[in-house]
Amino acid sequence: MIDDFDSDIDESVSVEAFTEAAMLNYAMYVIHDRALPHIGDGLKPVQRRIIYAMSELRLNASAKYSKSARTVGDVIGKFHPHGDSACYEAMVLMAQSFNYRYPLVDGQGNWGSPDDPKSFAAQRYTESKLARYSEVLLAELDQNTVDWDLNFDGTLKEPSYLPARLPNILLNGGMGIAVGMATDILPHNLREVASACIRLLEKPNSNIREICELVKGPDFPSGSEIVASTDTIVDIYETGRGTVRARAIFIIDSGEIVITALPHQVSGAKILEQIATQMHAKKLPMVVDIRDESDHENPTRIVIVPKSNRVDTNQLMSHLFATTDLEKTYRINFNMIGTDGRPRVQPLVPLLKEWLAFRSATVLRRLEYRLSKILTRLHVLDGLLVAYLNLDEIIRIVREEAKPKAVIMAKFKVSDVQADAILDTRLRQLVRLEEEKIQSERDELRAECGSLEDIIKSKTKLKNLLKKELLDDSLTFGDERRSIIVEREDATAFSDKDLISSEQILVVLSSNGWVRAAKGHDTNPSDLNYRSGDEYLASAPGRSNQDTVFMDTFGRTYTLASHTLPSARGQGEPLTGRVNPPDGASFSGVIIGEPAQQFLVASDAGYGFITSLANMITKNKSGKSVIAVPKGSLSMQPLLINDLDHEFVAAFTNEGRLLIFPLKDLPIMAKGKGIKIINIPSSRSRDRTEIMSFLIVFLESDTLVVSSGKRTISLKIGELKHYRGERARRGLKLPRGFQKIDGIERLPKA
Repeated sequence: MIDDFDSDIDESVSVEAFTEAAMLNYAMYVIHDRALPHIGDGLKPVQRRIIYAMSELRLNASAKYSKSARTVGDVIGKFHPHGDSACYEAMVLMAQSFNYRYPLVDGQGNWGSPDDPKSFAAQRYTESKLARYSEVLLAELDQNTVDWDLNFDGTLKEPSYLPARLPNILLNGGMGIAVGMATDILPHNLREVASACIRLLEKPNSNIREICELVKGPDFPSGSEIVASTDTIVDIYETGRGTVRARAIFIIDSGEIVITALPHQVSGAKILEQIATQMHAKKLPMVVDIRDESDHENPTRIVIVPKSNRVDTNQLMSHLFATTDLEKTYRINFNMIGTDGRPRVQPLVPLLKEWLAFRSATVLRRLEYRLSKILTRLHVLDGLLVAYLNLDEIIRIVREEAKPKAVIMAKFKVSDVQADAILDTRLRQLVRLEEEKIQSERDELRAECGSLEDIIKSKTKLKNLLKKELLDDSLTFGDERRSIIVEREDATAFSDKDLISSEQILVVLSSNGWVRAAKGHDTNPSDLNYRSGDEYLASAPGRSNQDTVFMDTFGRTYTLASHTLPSARGQGEPLTGRVNPPDGASFSGVIIGEPAQQFLVASDAGYGFITSLANMITKNKSGKSVIAVPKGSLSMQPLLINDLDHEFVAAFTNEGRLLIFPLKDLPIMAKGKGIKIINIPSSRSRDRTEIMSFLIVFLESDTLVVSSGKRTISLKIGELKHYRGERARRGLKLPRGFQKIDGIERLPKA
């Protein structure tokens, strides 16, 4: 026994060769019989077998519902010897209108929901039949239009593919993964695809851009909007590969955000969970509530309640698109089994052309089958007419002859088929009226026969027939597009700064470099408590979600997030604990605002320029050099600019000189020394005798109050014009007693 077994083994085959051949066979089996759809009917084998088995059970659209378990039993018992649960899941998928653009199965009972597609009831509870759209796949099955294969045990035959009248491969799409390859075909609109097929029949040389005028892009069952440009769609269809993004659709209703459509295969329950998780983690402080108001009339209605009407809803939705499944990316890979049985990726135009070739061959087979049936029937009718013309003789032969068939065939020159038809004729049909019916039927069939022969012989007439059938099916089964194609900016998530609540604060800086932030803008920084030997230096009003920029005496800037600054209830903390200024530097000013806001920066040597806050912001703890300070000089507190075209600059020196000129005379720079604001004579001694001690930006209508000790002087429009001059001049002397200035205050016009 063992010797006999050993003698059957081919020892010349190596393990490597055997495993390679086995793996290739397995790979081809998975590709053909499981994972990839056929270009003809757009179905995988299990789907095709389910549809065919239901048609064999006469479960068409007009029939009564039948238990799904009956269908599944027939499928796995006759055609698909695999697990019943996998077969039933494939059947459920074809019945879910939120997954299939044009469902093939009409289900009754619990077939799952968009929130949980896997929540369908067991097959023993649900009932099903074929949807009306399945006629597109089955209507011509019994007209010799397809090839047939034996089933797994060789007892029955099953169709190799179904004679689809529409390119179902695009209409319902499909996903699958095989050995070394995968397919991802998104659903499309029936009317658009049918129009593209008609265009290719009329103009076979149409390019991809012409076809994309008709096929706008994928069309999801759930609606939503597809975010893609025309060039992106064209590129995807030109290569057969790519990605598209789908976004939820929302409206604003009474200040609330209402989501009315979700991306394909996205669960509303999951969206609620994702947003609620962010709210719990305090990553959505601008949202106070979220609720699901979906019902039968509104399948998707998710309501997001902002904190106030000041919340930017577009910015909020952009964040949610970037961080939740409200925006989803879909891969496109037009990989399928071609009519030659080989898998390959198909661009859109070659795909439609190959399907049209498949459809043309199917229609020809249908026409030829009908023609053969007509010719057979005409042959029978010709024999019957011979019998009616010789009715008495036929009756005599039947009554008297032992073998009437042979005698009839010999005497009247009829064929075996015609003789059988004559002998099978009933007595009740031997009337004059029946002869007229045969004559009429023969005339009709001859006319139809001529029409069929004309179509079969003429490519033009065949194309016209294809166009007519495509148009008819488009009108019968087509509908409007559900997914709109739009171009949008990329979604961006909130940064940490965006998530900070925006509250008014006042940042206070002391002479020794201690910083703190008070809530609101009403705090008088001079009234705060300071450490012994320290005092108030500068302050800046702003909001808690803005950056605060500090400047040191060397002209370097440092940036801290305002919400991280200590409270003004205490004495603050030293800036040197967070930033690293160079040795010998102290802090000279503080500013806060939006990156686009402009400031006047200057050194007490009398030089300066205009720059934006963005140019001063830095993440470097060692700071960023903004203004180049001459040796021996110090930088000054930057000044906010509100109206560059109408504001003026007032420069004061410690010698009591004042120069006023238009602010727009200064250049806008990112960094540098700047240009001369006021002319200060150079000094050869180390101790500078004259410096620019004060600098202020104001409007012509403002009043400047200059204080020196207990004395004050108010400079109004008339007095201010007296000190106006060209930039970089020496300026004019202030009145006697104001050579030493202690402070400048700007009083806007009431």
